[in-house]
Formats: sequence, structure tokens, C-alpha cells
Amino acid sequence: MSALPGTTGRRRIYLMRHGFVDYTSEEVRRTRDPSIVSLTPAGEDEARAAGAALSEVHFDLAICSGLKRTRQTAELVLAEHPDAPDLEVEQRFEELRSGQYINFESAEHLAATMTFMFEQAGEPDAEFLPGGEKFSDAMVRIMDGLSDLLMRPDWATALVVAHEVVNRMVLASVIGAPLGASAGFEQDTGCINIIDFDLVPDESGDRTKIERGMIKAVNLTPANYLKNGMNLRSVEAIFTRADADS
Repeated sequence: MSALPGTTGRRRIYLMRHGFVDYTSEEVRRTRDPSIVSLTPAGEDEARAAGAALSEVHFDLAICSGLKRTRQTAELVLAEHPDAPDLEVEQRFEELRSGQYINFESAEHLAATMTFMFEQAGEPDAEFLPGGEKFSDAMVRIMDGLSDLLMRPDWATALVVAHEVVNRMVLASVIGAPLGASAGFEQDTGCINIIDFDLVPDESGDRTKIERGMIKAVNLTPANYLKNGMNLRSVEAIFTRADADS
């Protein structure tokens, strides 16, 4: 089994959130479909900064959720890697499917709604907006995707570009925290998380199992490492900037 140099069964995932987007764009409002959103110029800059920061990392695998904003981010990161692997799609890493479309009137309205929703994630039957995917169901698909990725042969380092809530849930699971604790992991746009996983033979000796996960870094933002001036949560920043530009 491939592993990080100097280890016998350790693999590393660079887990990113896509770059900045505008969920208040004319296209999103017209279609009432946030899933089609694209990176803004600021989001492209964040992705390029992440690519530069990761330029000396060799990736054996590169994966995105398939939604446009993660594909764009991954492609900009991989542009800094002349020997980059082909970009793959893993739909189990897609953002949670939202329910009722809400035409948020302000950053405060959006932030309050999202904060409440994240904090209720661990409650039975909690949904991603009314009528949306249940957090518990999403957790199953995300963990299935992560497990299948870790069981794949012949890789030691992978880039995975996913989404805010997906990343929050993965980070909470690594430390064994309940689903509701995912609200405590902020994920700024264009951020990088670094997670190592130790794999060992199972009891039969014929298969591999995940022994432990270890978070090496959380919410690194190469475009602004010290987060100077980044005083808003990501949901606040997205809508506040959009309001300011209008």
C-alpha cells in the first residue's frame, strides 16, 4: 500500500473549500438554483493562491464534487502542478442538497438562518433548509465516499475540493465529535485543511481498516494566512460583499 514517506500506512488529504462565489447573482436568483453558481474573480484569486501554496505538494489523486465551483477551484489549483493527475469527480462530496429556495434579503438574515441550521445539524431529521437533505443522510454518503477513497490502492496524497458543510462534517467526524459539533469548524472560501489517516490491516489480515484520523491544519487561507480583516464568517462575507457591490 502506498503511504507518506517515512510511514507504513499513512495517507494525507488536502481538503479544500471552493473559492468565493456570489449566491445573489442574477443567474442564481433567476433560476432559484444556488448549485449553478460560479467563482467570482475574488474566488479565482483565492484558488490561485491555494495553488501557489500547494505547488510543491505532489498529488497522486485530485478529486472535486463535480459542482462547477469545485471544478473551477480544483483546475486553478492543479494549474500550478505540471505533473497533476487527471481531475476526478466524486458526487458523494457534493454540498448538501438544499430544500426551499429563500431569497435572503440581507447578510444578517442569511447568517442567522445558516447559523441556526448548522447548530441544529445533530437533531433528529434536521434538514439543510426546509425540505432539503437531512444532515444525517448526508453524513452517511460523505463518510461512504471518504471511506472508499481511503481504501483505494496506490496513492499517498490527495487533493479533495468540496464544500463548507461537507468539510465541517468531515472535520467533526475525524475527532469523533457529534454531528452538531460541525458548526464549530469555520470554512472560509478557498481554505485548505490537512488531514492524515493511518491505515492498518484488519483482524483478518486480508483487508485494510482506518485506525485513526489526525487533523494537521484547519481553515488555512493562503490568500490571507493571518486572516487580517477577515472578521466575518464566510456566509456573512459572501452576502455582505454581494450587497456592497450592488
